[in-house]
Amino acid sequence: MIKFENVNVYNFDGAIRGMRNSWESWAKSDSQIFISPDGVDTWIGPEDLKLAMKLVKAGSDHAKFLRQILVSVDIIAPEYWWKEADTYKVGTVANSTSMMHTLGRTEITADMFSFEDTPIRIQGQYLALLNELRDHWIDTGKKKPSSEWRALNQLTAIAFNYRRTFTCNYAVLRNMYHSRKNHRLSEWHDFARWVELLPYSELITFREDKGHGKQE
Repeated sequence: MIKFENVNVYNFDGAIRGMRNSWESWAKSDSQIFISPDGVDTWIGPEDLKLAMKLVKAGSDHAKFLRQILVSVDIIAPEYWWKEADTYKVGTVANSTSMMHTLGRTEITADMFSFEDTPIRIQGQYLALLNELRDHWIDTGKKKPSSEWRALNQLTAIAFNYRRTFTCNYAVLRNMYHSRKNHRLSEWHDFARWVELLPYSELITFREDKGHGKQE
C-alpha cells in the first residue's frame, strides 16, 4: 500500500528562467505566470518546453534545471518501501511519523500495516500478540525503560505504515522513476503512476538519450 497526499509542485518559473541563463536567451522565453488566491501557477510555453525537453534528452548534466523544480508530498507507505526509497537521499528531506512516540498509544489494528497479501488468520494472530504486549505495557504504567515496549517495538513488522512529508525535486524523481518503475514491489508501480500525473511529467518520464545540449 502507498498513498500520496498534499502534493505541491513549485518554482517552475525559477527553473525555466535559470535554464536560459547559460546562453542569455531569456528574450525567447514564452512561459507565463498566473497569480491567484490559490498561489502562483506557471504555464510553460511551447518554446520553453521544447528547450527543456532538448536538455532532458541530452542528459542529466544539461538538465540541471530539473533540480530547481521542487516537490513536497505526504507519502504513506510501509517501512519496506521506505527502506528502498532511502537509497535516493541526495536532494531530499523527509519528516516522518515516529514509532518511538506513537507506537502503543492506541490499539494496534490491521490498517496500520500493508497486509494485502497476508492471510486474515495470520493477521489476527499477529495483531493479537502485539496488542497483548501493548496491554502488558499499559498495565505496568508505561514504564521507561520497559521490556514489554521493547518487545512490541522489536516485533512490529516492516509492513508498518509511516507517513513522511517528503521534499525533493524533478531530477530526483526522474532517477527514482527510471530506476524503480519496473520493480517487483507493487508500491513502486503506484509511485510511477503518481509521478506520471505531476505537471509536465514528460520532463521526468522521457527516456534519456545521448546528445548535445546546445541551446537555441
